[in-house]
Amino acid sequence: MRLKLSVKSAVEQWFNNLEKRPALAVTVSILWLSLIGWVAFGWNLGSIGLIDETEPLFAEASRQMFVTGDWVTPFFNGETRFDKPVLIYWCQAIAYAIIGVNEWAVRLPSAIAAMTVISLAFYTVQWCLAKQDKLEKVSRPARRYLTAFMVAAIMALNPEMIIWGRTGVSDMLLTGCMASALLCFFLGYASKGETGHWGLAIGKLGTGEEFSRSPFPNKWYLACYVLIAAAILAKGPVGIVLPGLIIAAFLLYLGKLREVLQEMRPLMGILIIFGLSAPWYALVTWRNGWGYINSFFGYHNLERFTGVVNHHSAPWYFYFLVVLLGFAPYSVYLPIAIVRLKFWQRSHWRFQERSEQLGLFAWFWFAGIFGFFSIAVTKLPSYVLPLMPAAAILVALLWSDFFPVLKTKQTLLSPPTPSLSHSSFFRVSGWVNVIFLSFLATGMFNLSHLLGRDPAVPNFRILIQQSGLPVTGGVIWLVCAVLVAGLLLNRRWNYIISINTLGFMAFLIVVLTPALFFMDRERQLPLRELSVMALQAKQPDEELVMMGFKKPSVAFYSQTQVNYLRFPQEVVQHIQNEAAKTPQPPSLLLLAEQKKFLKMDLQPDDYKNLATKGAYNLIRVPFKKRKNEKMDISFNVH
Repeated sequence: MRLKLSVKSAVEQWFNNLEKRPALAVTVSILWLSLIGWVAFGWNLGSIGLIDETEPLFAEASRQMFVTGDWVTPFFNGETRFDKPVLIYWCQAIAYAIIGVNEWAVRLPSAIAAMTVISLAFYTVQWCLAKQDKLEKVSRPARRYLTAFMVAAIMALNPEMIIWGRTGVSDMLLTGCMASALLCFFLGYASKGETGHWGLAIGKLGTGEEFSRSPFPNKWYLACYVLIAAAILAKGPVGIVLPGLIIAAFLLYLGKLREVLQEMRPLMGILIIFGLSAPWYALVTWRNGWGYINSFFGYHNLERFTGVVNHHSAPWYFYFLVVLLGFAPYSVYLPIAIVRLKFWQRSHWRFQERSEQLGLFAWFWFAGIFGFFSIAVTKLPSYVLPLMPAAAILVALLWSDFFPVLKTKQTLLSPPTPSLSHSSFFRVSGWVNVIFLSFLATGMFNLSHLLGRDPAVPNFRILIQQSGLPVTGGVIWLVCAVLVAGLLLNRRWNYIISINTLGFMAFLIVVLTPALFFMDRERQLPLRELSVMALQAKQPDEELVMMGFKKPSVAFYSQTQVNYLRFPQEVVQHIQNEAAKTPQPPSLLLLAEQKKFLKMDLQPDDYKNLATKGAYNLIRVPFKKRKNEKMDISFNVH
């Protein structure tokens, strides 16, 4: 017991010294955020090739923008691409200019966006807990910093953030802008009376009279407006609709809508938001007319919300499963983290200091995004990515009650236990955590039976089982389940979340990253190598055709326009049409899976095999035949 107390005392004393040395505190914080950010998003970021189907669409459209210098209209494979606004293409094109056209540049904007919102969440939680300590006239640096460290780790180390933070698409860019805008709003809201419009001290009394006369909101509100503009450029109207709904619902609940709107200077905010975001929309509409309006605002926004687009339908409970698995393994603690708030006690929250309302704001943030996309008819796992930072804040604040506190220089208090009303709920959540980790372990042990069949790698299930990665992953989660069960039995509550975090980090490093390399080698590398060979072998005026499922990575790595044809009979007809042209092109390059290629029944003299990689063939079909000889290409169904 004495050793236990001495360890806790040493920890508390270290954090007390950290608080007294601001430069050291900043250094430690930066080192922690850098470590978490690098492990989650930086490590091997560009060492794996682009993953079909979506990522190469963005990468190639950005490459076209970089090559052509057209920074207004995105193009992919010779056609306009109006699926998403321009911010992601700008960011990737700028990255190309700095570090070259490669996978690192494609994914760097997503990684930076993820690390930015994690750093801002770290600052917000630490600042709010410091304000709480000041109000309660206590010193709890260990609780403050450990909670901030934990929110950064939980926010970074979960499947949704890992996947989209390492993928070069617009989802993480939207999440970074939207989540950062919401955090900036809360910092501006909680900073009332402390800073002027540029963060300078206001008078001796701090009454805010000078602020009330200023035409500008405080610096955090200004940052919020800029980030909302960026969110609009990242994904469209949802970039302002969702933050607006969340902020309005939060303020209406507290009865502070009119008061805070006066602080925010909404007219100035509207001018900033639309002054930054509207020019590009005006330019792209002016250049492309109703085609852009119907495609982006009609099809990719209105229809996605009101109808099923691209067969992406799902049942009403879809996002419950997405959050359960996408925020694993911490998702089992979300119910108690939400119940702990007692958000239904409106009178209680209305009289809380603003800086103490972070948990309530995170709940409105989480519920707003979850509810909005549950109502939407088209459903995708990435749609609820912007609620993951709120979920991390809720769980980290739950665990802040379990970190050691020091109320006086002489008295060390043990980590608090849950209140009597919630203690049984917490124990149930802990045992659910054990069961959930056990299910994850079981799933990993039986992964080869759960995986579907990939036509590009027919024996993938056998290969992944032979690699030993599923067994290693199963052992990691099983060990975590046993450790959490032991901590529950010994009532060592404050270590449970650390076991989950360390378990996920071990899984990421030892299993997930090697698995990604394995999948890239077996699934994407053959296609990537043949695309590069096509670029090298391509003759002037020679067309590149890909048969089968559309693989956008071929356009990126071959750096040429690709004619995607789905079925063998389409390719045969296309070859016949090209051969009949005047002037006749010299030949055609064809990239296809071997089994689909065989269905074309080409004669050996009708083509030349250039390379075979994995399940794919690259062939050349010459059109120039000997005089009076006719090319005989037919299609037979077997």
